[in-house]
Amino acid sequence: MPLIKPFAGLRPAPGRAAEVAAPPYDVMSTEEARAMVRGRPWSFLHISRPEVDLPEASDPYAPQVYAKARENLEGMLAAGVLKRDAEPCYYVYRLTMGDHVQTGLVAAASVAAYDADRIKKHEFTRPVKEDDRVRQIDALDAQTGPVFLVYRATPRIDAVLTAITQGVPVVDIRATGDVRHEIWVVEDADLIHLLSTAFEALPALYVADGHHRSAAASRVAAARKAANPAHGGEESYNYFLAVIFPHDQMRIMDYNRLVTDLHGLDRDEFLRRVTVPFRVQPSAIPVKPAKAAEFGMYLDGAWYHLTLDEQRIPWDDPVGRLDVSLLQDNLIEPILGIVDPRRDERINFVGGIRGLEGLVKPVDQGRYRVAFSLFPTRMTELMAVADAGEVMPPKSTWFEPKLADGLVSHVLD
Repeated sequence: MPLIKPFAGLRPAPGRAAEVAAPPYDVMSTEEARAMVRGRPWSFLHISRPEVDLPEASDPYAPQVYAKARENLEGMLAAGVLKRDAEPCYYVYRLTMGDHVQTGLVAAASVAAYDADRIKKHEFTRPVKEDDRVRQIDALDAQTGPVFLVYRATPRIDAVLTAITQGVPVVDIRATGDVRHEIWVVEDADLIHLLSTAFEALPALYVADGHHRSAAASRVAAARKAANPAHGGEESYNYFLAVIFPHDQMRIMDYNRLVTDLHGLDRDEFLRRVTVPFRVQPSAIPVKPAKAAEFGMYLDGAWYHLTLDEQRIPWDDPVGRLDVSLLQDNLIEPILGIVDPRRDERINFVGGIRGLEGLVKPVDQGRYRVAFSLFPTRMTELMAVADAGEVMPPKSTWFEPKLADGLVSHVLD
């Protein structure tokens, strides 16, 4: 089975993309989603977050939610808001946020490659979130949330994608956060073959974001294969919707930490303990770390610059040397007593898109006692962890800009 293949995408009809495009389903609360769909009857959130069309007390994982998603999808098809391409295509997707530009390929990626770890993961998944996506795919007979994949930048592929974008895009809209979304359709058989061959030559792809979606696609494929006595391997359920970008165009932002208390310590004792692994310097301005192994700390209305003793950095450990690990292993666990940041309710996480104000405000309001700003994880670090078969700590990466839901979906025939 090929690593990727073209597919007949389900897309907004000409001129309807701005009405349809929606933020990823998992970056908002139900309340925020309800607000976003007001006055927008064709927003893709009616499919990706269908509880917005049910009573407010509805369980977002109840069977009627997935039934509503199917009903809304069929309604958008019947109204001609969504249409499916007649033939398999690739799609080039460009995101522009300020002066940042990244260009990737929308394709159907192989579940077999994912299962064999040729499409590499770096995160654990949560069963409840996986189950939700399995039920969503089964209800819709479609994958509507793309998995964000990365390949090691390859001049041959990058040049082809750049050449395609010299044409006129079929979609050119601005969405949440003033992000520009452009899409080009690749129908030419020679170009399709060239792209397929170039990607097939790659040793691996990497899941940047979308671990639950890719894991759910694998489960759906296994179930449908078991139920299909005529299974041949080329069925659409053997692939999942993906957008694949070169690693050197990725923008990973910091993913910062908030902690509710000082684990029974007073301020002075807490600071004394922090000075053992770190050099601590008061700062008159908010601290946004400029390099690895440096951290900002906000406590009692004051900022501090923390620099970790280099002797404490395990350079030969691709997970242990991550900044999120260094803070966890040298401060959050030994001093603040948070052993499992995945489950401990004393810690929370703030994406760098919210800026340092996203740390100052909740501490000043008394909802948290201390906050930490981090240097962003680098794409090469993520790939090193995946190549080693290891798993990154929770909330290690925050990618911006975000892909939109609804611009291209993958139907399971």
